[in-house]
Amino acid sequence: MLDSLRGFSLFISLERGFMLLMITFGAVILIGRGLCMVHLLHLGLIVFLGWCGVDAINNIFDMELDRASNGFRAEFTERLGVLAPVLSLAFLSLSLGLGLVTRVPNVSLLISLGVLFGAVYSVPPLRLRQTILKPLVNMSVGSIPVLIVSAFYRAFSIESSLLSLLVGVTTGVNSLWEDLADYASDLGSRARTFIIVFGLRRGIYLTLLLGYLLLPLMILVGLMYRLPLLYYLILGGLTLYITLRILQRRKHLSEKELRTLLEIGRLFARDFVLVAVVHTTNLMMSSYLKYGLRPLTP
Repeated sequence: MLDSLRGFSLFISLERGFMLLMITFGAVILIGRGLCMVHLLHLGLIVFLGWCGVDAINNIFDMELDRASNGFRAEFTERLGVLAPVLSLAFLSLSLGLGLVTRVPNVSLLISLGVLFGAVYSVPPLRLRQTILKPLVNMSVGSIPVLIVSAFYRAFSIESSLLSLLVGVTTGVNSLWEDLADYASDLGSRARTFIIVFGLRRGIYLTLLLGYLLLPLMILVGLMYRLPLLYYLILGGLTLYITLRILQRRKHLSEKELRTLLEIGRLFARDFVLVAVVHTTNLMMSSYLKYGLRPLTP
């Protein structure tokens, strides 16, 4: 039972779905300037179901690659058989259906664009997931949740655009972090991802640098929405955590042995997932502390 639950969570990439859910919750509160539970749950489900459906499609086509990097997920996906695409289509259909319920055309349009980007990302012959364009596609998909919220409230502003940019860029950088863990399988499949093209060692250094470069944008979003001190304290804590992890592994980064670099890449990829989950939760909680005490009616 537990193995089935774990396999299903990996199949739909539950941790990424959770991150996008937290981002959507935060965006609903920030852009709506208050808390409406109906809107929060409605828009949150649209994004969560849509993202899980798109990621499920990707994991179906990644099954052979996963045998090298994530054997448990590959085995579970294979066991699902024809049920795998059925589940993926069910998630996407529910997301599109909930979008139609809003009766806001731009919301349905953005959901459709997200599905299209997901298909271009995962499905042959384009399959941009195996090209150097992968971060750009992820950036586009990642910015859609905030755009959906903006479209729902008809509130496109500098602040919401900046928030959308932050989420999009963070998602793009996060895809590079994931490539560190997928290096061996991508190399074996002759993929031309960013990390493959630039090399694993330089890829590790570059992803670390990009992570630090996200900080000014994260701080600017906090300032524009006047988020509470807690937001900056947790952001500082996450920065300190990653810095300490880098210092712990600095000697291994100079290793020439590929196996050592692969292990370092996998370890950093896990750290980055933890940081991303905590940061998105931090954004949601800080948004609630700023505007969530102002109840709104649908």
